[in-house]
Amino acid sequence: MAGEYLPRLADGELERALRRQGGVLIQGPKGCGKTETAKRQAASLLNVETDPSVSLAMDTDPRLLLEGATPRLIDEWQLQPRLWDFARHSIDERRAKGQFIFTGSTAPGADATSHSGAGRFARMTMSTMTLFETGESDGSVSLAAVVAGDPLPFSVPALTLPELAERVCRGGLPYNVGLPLGDALDNVRDYIQTVADVDIHTVGGVNRDSERVRRTIRSLARGVGTELELQTIATDSDSSRETTRDYLSALASIFVSVDQPAWFTHLRSKATLRKSPKRHLADPSFAMAALDRGPEHLLRDPAYFGQLFESLVVHELRALTGRTVYHARLNTKLEVDAVANVGGRDVLVEVKLGYSPEVIDHAADTLKRFAGHLEDDPALVVITSGGPAIRRNDGVTVIPIGALGP
Repeated sequence: MAGEYLPRLADGELERALRRQGGVLIQGPKGCGKTETAKRQAASLLNVETDPSVSLAMDTDPRLLLEGATPRLIDEWQLQPRLWDFARHSIDERRAKGQFIFTGSTAPGADATSHSGAGRFARMTMSTMTLFETGESDGSVSLAAVVAGDPLPFSVPALTLPELAERVCRGGLPYNVGLPLGDALDNVRDYIQTVADVDIHTVGGVNRDSERVRRTIRSLARGVGTELELQTIATDSDSSRETTRDYLSALASIFVSVDQPAWFTHLRSKATLRKSPKRHLADPSFAMAALDRGPEHLLRDPAYFGQLFESLVVHELRALTGRTVYHARLNTKLEVDAVANVGGRDVLVEVKLGYSPEVIDHAADTLKRFAGHLEDDPALVVITSGGPAIRRNDGVTVIPIGALGP
């Protein structure tokens, strides 16, 4: 498996983006596979970080760096943000699609992309690998087909709860695929260590306190999948609110933390939607690494396992749909874990680690009661850790995560 490229959901998205725009910007956490995915469709490559010609060209004629067979991949472009505007002008001059692929692990500041690239650049955000991409889900139940109302195939995936616990800890970094569990866990711990000691300081050129960064990540890890408040994180990290806000912004800029925004839609009832986001790390394994825990801890702590399982499902939905995944909670405290949009139709999702009939009934009842507040007709889905895939008589579809696919 080492050195072998595993197909990604982003492959098709990148191909379509190159057909419709002059350039494509691929962002996402370091190590998630952006460069390897881009290389599959690029005809030439410039690595801004390692190519010795970059400094001289930037001082003389930066346009030289954009010359080469197209699509031309500009890797780690954010190290020379002026390349963005030169590429934008080049796209205008060439009047052709599929000219450039820009990849980077840090979101550029507003000044770096003062011209947004609208009409010239498509934007993609890659995640770490899904269970479908690593082969731990058989993909027998297509989310798109479920939402479209297609017949549901019979599926009882083989993924067990101990295997799921191991996968949550191993995570979806491509270079961990096929490694012994111990090596994979060490790699994720190293990743989080590097974030705190190195990567966080690259954002805005600010030298941040690495130990407080670690405390901030641990606070996010403990509160993953919850509406964790800024003051709580500040207290946990022994930092001021202002410092904590900066650290959270920096972690988001390097795609290590990902908020799940609150959903906004028109309700036909008098209830109102809450506005606080839920906090997540880019991969559930980051939480386990930050807390220095392994699969055995999850199996002994079903409540926290449930938190991380919900975070994993949000991660999967985000990658499978290529869109923002929301959560929704009414002022009456009625809530659904995730709201996605598939094929133009909203999908309300409840996430349950268990899958007994009582658990499924309760989740289905929650979904139906929430849907009763909406004007549109959303699809209703329960995602579980196991059991069979079924479509109930009330229209609620139950999908085990080991069967979930695009």
